[in-house]
Amino acid sequence: MRVIVVGAGIAGLSTAWSLAKRGAEVTLLEQGPVPNPMSASGDQHRIIRRAYGGQSGYQRRIDEAYQAWDELWADIGEKHLVDTGFLVVSQTEGDEAEEYRDGLVAGGYPVEELEPEEAARRFPFLDAATIRFAAVSPEGGVLLCQKIAASMKRWLLVNGVDIRENTKVIAVDAAAGSVTLENGEALSADHIVVTAGAWVLGLVPELAENLTTYRTAVAYLEPPVDLKEAWESAPVILDVGGTVDGYVLPPVAGTGLKVGAGIHKYKSAPDENRVALEGEGEQIRDYFGPPFARISEYGVNDVVTCAYTFTADEHYFAKSEGRLTVVSACSGHGYKFGAEVGRRIAEGVLSGDAEAMRIWLEARD
Repeated sequence: MRVIVVGAGIAGLSTAWSLAKRGAEVTLLEQGPVPNPMSASGDQHRIIRRAYGGQSGYQRRIDEAYQAWDELWADIGEKHLVDTGFLVVSQTEGDEAEEYRDGLVAGGYPVEELEPEEAARRFPFLDAATIRFAAVSPEGGVLLCQKIAASMKRWLLVNGVDIRENTKVIAVDAAAGSVTLENGEALSADHIVVTAGAWVLGLVPELAENLTTYRTAVAYLEPPVDLKEAWESAPVILDVGGTVDGYVLPPVAGTGLKVGAGIHKYKSAPDENRVALEGEGEQIRDYFGPPFARISEYGVNDVVTCAYTFTADEHYFAKSEGRLTVVSACSGHGYKFGAEVGRRIAEGVLSGDAEAMRIWLEARD
């Protein structure tokens, strides 16, 4: 079977990997380099964790995600995952951190609750006076995006995948199973898979009723000298509580201390507003004080803009029609499932059972 995959973020790379392992003839098209720093998969690192609050379907699917990553590590000969465990910090009653903790408890997964003083003793960057409790779990860590993409690219080339970088697709024909490139060239295959992230609406505009594109940004911080060691050994912080929907990735394996906040987004086309604004890094940083002590002492090393598609209920979106399959993650939560997403898409395309693929990706059970 001949398959064209449009978009070489983690979903596209993983789909090409899984299709190639199953004997398909794969062409992977990417509008920029691989890895592409403009894509949602092009950042330094992403979180993998079990906690999902009310989305228990995704919470249960983490086991399969880990299995898929293990298969990938075996194939590429490298493990680009740092097992840090994760932390949630609650500031207000009923905040998202509390929902995450409650979801773990309800599922019977390992979690340890800490009183504010104990949390600040173990994680000295926290301000005990500003938090209700913290909870830690050994399950979770940091996926090293850029290293994963580079290793996957090498594997795909060795295993016969035709990777075409700096090749922009401007149109997709679901009935004909063809794509048109920016240079006017047309390519056809038995099936087209679009995993173009925030650029998907440019190719399949009718999906605007299901998907909305937003622009956001993350900041890389320089902690105070006396807290640097604490951060280097810190777990992923899945949620800092309160209302900012804030998350933190520690500086591991050569990465930086990254902070991002769900409230820091607005609707925007993926190629617009991609230059960080003056003072934007400090604005993002300041969302985190509280629960972090001495937040003004953190320097801003870099600000990276990102573009995502969102669904209304924050689940994956998947649709198949004719010889076309479109898959889009909601926000950044899709990365942790990336390897398994590729396996599910490949199985759906090769077996023709798109419904089973959709059910797994939407994770409503």
